[in-house]
Amino acid sequence: MNKIIIHTEFIKLDALLKFAGLCETGGEAKELIQGGAVTVNGEVCTMRGKKCRAGDVVSLDGQTIQIAEGC
Repeated sequence: MNKIIIHTEFIKLDALLKFAGLCETGGEAKELIQGGAVTVNGEVCTMRGKKCRAGDVVSLDGQTIQIAEGC
């Protein structure tokens, strides 16, 4: 599991996928999310604007990342 450090209160799910390198474009992120390929904390999430916060775990295609809060 990889950790992604954010310096804000939250990051939107589509932006997180791009930031973490799990997809290359916002359009690709949108398709993956709306297609049900992404889970947040173990549950399928189809809302690309979902606010992900420190402690959340996001998975896509066998890759898992955990969000951590930076200083």
